[in-house]
Amino acid sequence: MLIALTSVKGSPGVTTFAVALAASWPAGARRVVVECDPAGGDLAQRFGLAASPGLLSLAAAARQPVDQDVVWNHTQPLPGGIQVMAGPPGAHQARAALGTLTSATSPLFAHRPAVAVFADCGRLDPGSPTEAVIRHADVLLVISGSHSDELAHLATRVHDLGRIAARACLVLAGGGHATNAVERELGIPVMARIPDDPSGAANYTGRAAPHRRRAGGLVRVASVVAQVLAAGPSREPSPPVLDAVQQVPGVPAQPTAASGVRVLRPPVLGKDVRS
Repeated sequence: MLIALTSVKGSPGVTTFAVALAASWPAGARRVVVECDPAGGDLAQRFGLAASPGLLSLAAAARQPVDQDVVWNHTQPLPGGIQVMAGPPGAHQARAALGTLTSATSPLFAHRPAVAVFADCGRLDPGSPTEAVIRHADVLLVISGSHSDELAHLATRVHDLGRIAARACLVLAGGGHATNAVERELGIPVMARIPDDPSGAANYTGRAAPHRRRAGGLVRVASVVAQVLAAGPSREPSPPVLDAVQQVPGVPAQPTAASGVRVLRPPVLGKDVRS
């Protein structure tokens, strides 16, 4: 299963949530986080990983025909056993590697039963090389803040994202406008909302939490989202896509037609996850 994660504005914690989601994935599946951010990767610096193996070494190997399992030769473990393929810190190298790894024959797109690949695509600017990753993904998680400026950018991209992704889900992060107000404004159901959780995020950014404590909001949300995605698409009919209503100050009304963003129905997500 290929799960792509992206944002359209700012840094709402895409990399952190990708690692948290991989850590929360149901046992029994192999998991790897691949840094596909065209602006450059952060994982190597955050966790003190070696420069190689990683995205650059896989891109070099992929210039020749390779076996689909070659991916695992270019990963490194994080504490806790999650495998990651770190991207280079520079945008030039990252884009060059993605140019090789986003072809139709890329080993990143090979079907692997019982394997979950989490592609951290960073911010999705128009024309980004990661659009190819998103087209091949089984699920796209669009992570967005919910302040007016962030939602304004998201509102202008929902149709593009719907055309690129086979199945897209909106995940809000942090404070800002209420979840139900965002849903009314954009006409898109929100799958989950990631709360501000600095201590929980510290575990997935290479910074030790100052005090050991029970699983906080980030871990709880990642666990529920992982369960929903691992279970596959709901067989229930998708909810109707409604015309947006002007509710959030500063965000233009953005009608979302059936050809807009397509979302997974999230019937099992409780109020405590969404609010």
